[in-house]
Amino acid sequence: MAGAIASRMSFSSLKRKQPKTFTVRIMTMDAEMEFSCEVKWKGKDLFDLVCRTLGLRETWFFGLQYTIKDTVAWLKMDKKVLDHDVPTEEPVTFHFLAKFYPENAEEELVQEITQHLFFLQVKKQILDEKIYCPPEASVLLASYAVQAKYGDYDPTVHQRGFLAQEELLPKRVINLYQMTPEMWEERITAWYAEHRGRARDEAEMEYLKIAQDLEMYGVNYFAIRNKKGTELLLGVDALGLHIYDPENRLTPKISFPWNEIRNISYSDKEFTIKPLDKKIDVFKFNSSKLRVNKLILQLCIGNHDLFMRRRKADSLEVQQMKAQAREEKARKQMERQRLAREKQMREEAERTRDELERRLLQLKEEATMANEALMRSEETADLLAEKAQITEEEAKLLAQKAAEAEQEMQRIKATAIRTEEEKRLMEQKVVEAEMLALKMAEESERRAKEADQLKQDLQEARESERRAKQKLLEITSKSSYTPMNSGMTALPADLPSFNLISESLSFDFKDTDMKRLSMEIEKEKVEYMEKSKHLQEQLNELKTEIEALKLKERETALDILHNENADRGNSKHNTIKKPQAQGRRPICI
Repeated sequence: MAGAIASRMSFSSLKRKQPKTFTVRIMTMDAEMEFSCEVKWKGKDLFDLVCRTLGLRETWFFGLQYTIKDTVAWLKMDKKVLDHDVPTEEPVTFHFLAKFYPENAEEELVQEITQHLFFLQVKKQILDEKIYCPPEASVLLASYAVQAKYGDYDPTVHQRGFLAQEELLPKRVINLYQMTPEMWEERITAWYAEHRGRARDEAEMEYLKIAQDLEMYGVNYFAIRNKKGTELLLGVDALGLHIYDPENRLTPKISFPWNEIRNISYSDKEFTIKPLDKKIDVFKFNSSKLRVNKLILQLCIGNHDLFMRRRKADSLEVQQMKAQAREEKARKQMERQRLAREKQMREEAERTRDELERRLLQLKEEATMANEALMRSEETADLLAEKAQITEEEAKLLAQKAAEAEQEMQRIKATAIRTEEEKRLMEQKVVEAEMLALKMAEESERRAKEADQLKQDLQEARESERRAKQKLLEITSKSSYTPMNSGMTALPADLPSFNLISESLSFDFKDTDMKRLSMEIEKEKVEYMEKSKHLQEQLNELKTEIEALKLKERETALDILHNENADRGNSKHNTIKKPQAQGRRPICI
């Protein structure tokens, strides 16, 4: 009885020790993960688990997003996961996305995984037209996206139509021009071919460097009303707060840089922005929901913290990550150079092998031709010998017949023909016999000459046969010793595979290496400025080229606004400076 009670108590205590869990599904830009979380976990516990799984250290840019009542919300780090207004059914779904954007992607994004996640998110926003992108820039961005996915352009592999299933351009851009998919692919491929040699991370960084200059990049828009009840848009980004007309999301009516804002607060649905300059009036506006005000304040605090952090010395963690990134970049550069050298050596070896194979094939053909010539010479010699023998026999036979005719003539002369008729007939026969004997003598002489000629031809044929055999012997000797005497580098025995196995490389980055790397980085900066100028010229050329195919009636309001800004020379970077240049005066919106 006591044993049964003890067993029940131990089972109950075991049940109490097992923590309650729930399932969470995390959606990144290119993956989907599920985790089993404890009920007591806070947002930071789940967020840290996701970052560790991804190998992400630059956590300050990201957050876990969810949607509640058509409003975007972010998981709070110091609040339990289940205390948020999340759906109760499992798995509970969150989207792991970039919450804050860098001012300069190349300087701030250190890890390759961070760059990749930003690339995927910005690319999707451009294709979904949440970020406005002009047509010529869309083509250039598409070419970098293709480079990141397919690697270097190879005309034998990337043939016409290989981008047919890819989504590379916004629908607005495609509809704006009278151009077929083949025409778009041709222009994208032309720029894609120029990106040869760029690795995936380099192509993605070039994409972000172009995208970060777009007016709507990194801006979160919220519908607000001022004190007069006028509908406006509030934009929050890495540079500050911006007030927009609802019909124009490209050019703000006024901007508040983070370093000119003294305080931001809200009470219920009223939001207050207090500028640092006390001469400027306080700006107040109302939002539609209290939840929206909380979200705005979150974004303002996070962006302001990052804004101030960028203007201070890097933390020890960031310095360590940047040092590791530089070392990794140098290691990858050396690895790429090593692979390029090995590729060049392999190509040279293959060219040498092909040349040797071609030469060997040529020698084989020459040997075959020499053999055939030798066989023909032997056959000719045999025929000539046979013909000379027949001619010699015929000459002997003719000589024998001539001797018989001579004997017959002597016999006829010795016989006396008594009658005149017999004498005439006899004389006639004698004349005919003499003529026949003369013809036979001439024929015998001709056959003898022909026999001599055939003997001479036989000697020439045998001489040809001797020369052919000599040539064949020379060719055979040449094919045997040519690779040894060619002066080329000896190739491996197993030539077709030609595996180059190099010793394992160890990289010791000394001061001289880092100085050399710094010089290379400075050189790359100069080259980048030249490339940027060349890039702008290319963009202008493409814009001029496709302008004739544009359908003016299909231009959207953002297209018209972008063209007006371009004509005035406005950009997202100089717009924010305008209020400072205009002097300090009350805000009237």
